[in-house]
Amino acid sequence: MKALMKTTKSATPYTVEKKWLLIDADGLVVGRLASIVANILRGKHKPSFTPHIDCGDNVVIINAEKVRFTGKKLQQQTYYKHTGYAGGIKEITADKVLAGRFPERVLEKAVERMIPRGPLGRQQMRNLRIFAGTEHPHTAQDPQPLDVAAMNRKNKVGA
Repeated sequence: MKALMKTTKSATPYTVEKKWLLIDADGLVVGRLASIVANILRGKHKPSFTPHIDCGDNVVIINAEKVRFTGKKLQQQTYYKHTGYAGGIKEITADKVLAGRFPERVLEKAVERMIPRGPLGRQQMRNLRIFAGTEHPHTAQDPQPLDVAAMNRKNKVGA
């Protein structure tokens, strides 16, 4: 009777194999890229996905300053922060963030808001490295390039 029973193996932190992936964000739409990256960080692309284990891959994103928005989102998308003082709410638009000192924060916030909140989500966000330019210090890890533009074309309806 035991031979007919099917069991599902859960991944453990010791059995997870993490890869390094490199994504060039030049000309990609922020939300579509962020949803793909969030799924990779969580490990949902693997058959051994376990919801309570960090089984995702490490992701390096370059050219984060060259991402794009659709429609009027570049001027209308606002990000809020609070200083901690009464009446201290601050807002900034996406085009000012991209033109500012840290343009990679637009993509970082988009991915962060697609990852579950809590200790596991914070651990998964530590596997994400975003760089504004083309240079990155992770060449020793030999990240494999991932063609996200081809994935977007494949997933479009009617394509």
